[in-house]
Amino acid sequence: MFFLKSLNHVNKLSNSIKNVISVRYYRPRRALMYVPGDSSRKLTKAFNLDVDCIAMDCEDGVAMNKKDEARETIRNILNHEKVIVKRDFDRAVRVNCIGSGLCEEDLKALLTAKFLPDTVLLPKVESVEHIQWFAEKVNALIKGNGNVDFVIFIENPIGLINSHQICRAAVDLAQTGKFTPSSIVFGSDDFCAALGATRSEDGVELLYARQKTVLIAKAFNLQAIDRVHIEFKDLIGLRKYCEQGARMGYTGKQVIHPDQVPIVQEAFLPSKTQFEWATGLLTAFNEYQKKGAGAFVYKGAMIDKPTMKQAQNIVDVYESTKNA
Repeated sequence: MFFLKSLNHVNKLSNSIKNVISVRYYRPRRALMYVPGDSSRKLTKAFNLDVDCIAMDCEDGVAMNKKDEARETIRNILNHEKVIVKRDFDRAVRVNCIGSGLCEEDLKALLTAKFLPDTVLLPKVESVEHIQWFAEKVNALIKGNGNVDFVIFIENPIGLINSHQICRAAVDLAQTGKFTPSSIVFGSDDFCAALGATRSEDGVELLYARQKTVLIAKAFNLQAIDRVHIEFKDLIGLRKYCEQGARMGYTGKQVIHPDQVPIVQEAFLPSKTQFEWATGLLTAFNEYQKKGAGAFVYKGAMIDKPTMKQAQNIVDVYESTKNA
C-alpha cells in the first residue's frame, strides 16, 4: 500500500484536512467505469477487466422499474469477498442522488451487505445539508470499524457554487465518521442541461466549471475525475481529451465502455521518465533536508515545496498502478 505523504507546506491547511491526508491509502481512479447494477452479465465481464474503478450503478444506468433489481444484484455481489482476477481494483457503488428519494434505500441495501463496497459515489451533491444527511446515514448503517471512500459529484451550478463548503463539510464530518472523502467527479451532461448550454467539440462552455472542480479538489487534496467522453467509439478524440484533462490537473476520467479504459488509464499514468525525475528529486530533497537547506537546485531548476508535492503525487500514482 502506498500513502499520500504530507510535506511541510500542508501546515497551511486546516488540521482536519491534514488528518485526512495522513491516513488515506492512495486508491487510483484513472478510469472510473460505470456498469449497470441490474446486469449480472455486464458486471461479471467488468470484473475481468484491467480497470482501476468499477462503479456498480444504481443511478442513471438503471431504469426506474429496475432499481430494486439493481440493489439486489449489487448486494449479492457484496455478500461475497472481492475476487482479484488481475489486480486489486476499486469496487464502488453509485447510489441515487438524495433528491430522488431513492438514496436511503440504496444505502440500506448496500452498506449492510457482508462486505462493504470500497467506495460510495454520491451524485448531484448541492449543499452542506446533503453531506450532513449522507454522513448521518452512513454512520448509522456501517457497523464496527468499517469505512468507505466517499466520492462527491458536482453536476449542477448550485453544486459548483457551494463546492468549497461541501468539501469542507465532508472533510470535517469524516473526522468522526465512517467515510473518507477521496474524489470529486465533474458530471458534464447534467451540468450542461442545468445551464441550458449546447455541447461543443472543444468544450469551451464547460471550461470554467472543469477548472473550478480541479481547483476545489486540489485545495482539499482530493482526486479530480473528469467528464465522460460520450462518443465512445471516438478513441482519437478520447485520447485528446484525456491529455487535456491531465494537463489541467485531473487524475482520472469517467468511462462508459471497456474500449475506453486502456486509453484513459495510459493517459493518466505518469511516464517512466516522469517517475525517475520524481524519485530522483525526492532523494535529493531528503539529502538537502539533512543539511538544513530549504529551496535547492535539481537538474538546473529551482525546487521548492510545491514542486516537491508534484513529485510526490507522481510517485504515489506510478507506484500504486505499476502492477496494472
